[in-house]
Amino acid sequence: MTGKNIIIFASGAGSNTQNIINFFRNDPSVNISLIVSNKPEAGVLKIAEEEGIQSLIIEKEAFFRGNAYVEILKHYSPDLIVLAGFLWKIPSKLIESFPDKIINIHPALLPKYGGKGMYGHFVHEAVKSAGEKETGITIHFVDELYDHGAYIFQAKVAIEDQDSADSIAKKVHQLEYKYFPEVIRQILSKKY
Repeated sequence: MTGKNIIIFASGAGSNTQNIINFFRNDPSVNISLIVSNKPEAGVLKIAEEEGIQSLIIEKEAFFRGNAYVEILKHYSPDLIVLAGFLWKIPSKLIESFPDKIINIHPALLPKYGGKGMYGHFVHEAVKSAGEKETGITIHFVDELYDHGAYIFQAKVAIEDQDSADSIAKKVHQLEYKYFPEVIRQILSKKY
């Protein structure tokens, strides 16, 4: 595997982004070349600054009705675009420009608990309310629909009766931290 470039899109604090950076820190064959956020106050931008990684703040109108920042992103020659807690739907223009190069992690076992508005604590509360006995993560390719593209990887965790939405979230985060970077590495080396 020779020099692969990753662009990460994130909307929040960036714990998955930091985990991915740490995972590839001593791997000269993988470069996190850009961190993109739709929120100027997102913690992930502070991570980018501290790690010396270039960042880009995107604006909604340009993303959805303009060129979706395709030309800027192409400048970074991404082998993979990783959505790590990015809450906007990806426009068709971006998907067409980077076919089979955009992946997302979802904090549930799709096809359950996916779709518009199903992110973060909303997912875990829905899982708990439904009385599910297990949940997990789904890593999938991104298409034009929320949480819909071809699945790459799933991992499960048991839910105990005493679990709350918060404790379920903690269990799911552990799965994300354990598996997401490794699956990214496999995608980069195998080209799924």
